[in-house]
Amino acid sequence: MRGRRAALLAWSLWALSAALLALGVVFSVLTRSTPDPNAFGVTFDALLSLALLSFPTVGALVVSRHHGNTIGWLFCAVGVSFGLTSGAYGWAVYALYAWPGALPGAEVAAWFATWTFLPALFCIPVYLFLLFPDGRPVSRRWRPVAWLAGVGLLATTLGNALSPGRLAQPPFESVENPAGIDAIGGWIDVVVGFGFWLTLASILLAGASLVYRFRRARGPERQQLKWFAGSAVLFAATSVAYTVLPGVPEQAGQIATLFAFAGIAVSVGVAILKHRLYDIDVIINRTLVYGSLTVTLALIYVGCVVSLQYAFRALTSQASQLAVVASTLAIAALFGPLRRGVQGFIDRRFYRKRYDAKETLSNFGARLRDETDLDRLGEDLVSVTRETMQPEYASLWLRPQRRSGAEGPEELFR
Repeated sequence: MRGRRAALLAWSLWALSAALLALGVVFSVLTRSTPDPNAFGVTFDALLSLALLSFPTVGALVVSRHHGNTIGWLFCAVGVSFGLTSGAYGWAVYALYAWPGALPGAEVAAWFATWTFLPALFCIPVYLFLLFPDGRPVSRRWRPVAWLAGVGLLATTLGNALSPGRLAQPPFESVENPAGIDAIGGWIDVVVGFGFWLTLASILLAGASLVYRFRRARGPERQQLKWFAGSAVLFAATSVAYTVLPGVPEQAGQIATLFAFAGIAVSVGVAILKHRLYDIDVIINRTLVYGSLTVTLALIYVGCVVSLQYAFRALTSQASQLAVVASTLAIAALFGPLRRGVQGFIDRRFYRKRYDAKETLSNFGARLRDETDLDRLGEDLVSVTRETMQPEYASLWLRPQRRSGAEGPEELFR
């Protein structure tokens, strides 16, 4: 398929995804007064649709620039899958509960809403791990993993779609599956279980292929993998913090998880399109520094408050606000020195070459202020260039002062 036709098809899939997701938001507005155990509010549904729309958007952009990259088409298909689920879910809730009988095909829409999200949900980890960033497996021996995942996804999806009886997903427990096949009812659980474990195995194998690819990657490919790994770690950390840590507001946790999920699509787009690709090192560095700094300051602050409150209680038999004030002043005083210390530790531990180069340049600058011997200065300059830039060959020449005789450039150091 030629580039222009591929781009037209990709943006058509994007438009279909956007229309279906927008339809889901419209139905969310129309059914906001309907009791629904899965409803989180119109605002959340709108943010969810925007987060899901990031995948077909990135997919269309990738196809427009690199129509041979499979990940672009994967993201377009994922967007359509999410859109079908959103539109069908809203249609079914509206036609079954908000205004019964107002729209045709309510049972079919409820049926669609219970299984159309499964391919997208499992395709993202399996095929993204396996094909990122160039749209091909790291080698031929990893291709069977793609077929293994395809069989598992097909078994899981068909098993859920053709299961006889009532639909299992709330709020459609009272709806009979219009596509259920009673003759295979006894085998459905076996098929679904087989597909689930096959898909899980393919996810683990695809993750192993991604690790293998990262270990052998160099140059731009390594930077691309860093973008994806960073967004995946952020999404995992956000999900764990939302579900495990106490005191996290539910709505704030959900919104943060949505933005982290959309960040996966954005990071994949940045990596494949190579837009500001090498900024990832700065982002990782700042994340490590300020993440460590925040945790350290929080622990110091809590420790100071608890210790001072204990001391005040021991002396005056009552708590005092001076503990909070003193702890705040201590944190303010410690911020600068502690940030520099954490930055130095991170640079020494994770960015050793850059740290050594920075130290070498700093020492050279200090010597430069006191050096008066031109020959010695030239030797130092060549030595510093070799240590920091590590070229295959380095030399220095100076343009001589014009005198009566004709002279050419003089090479001083080699």
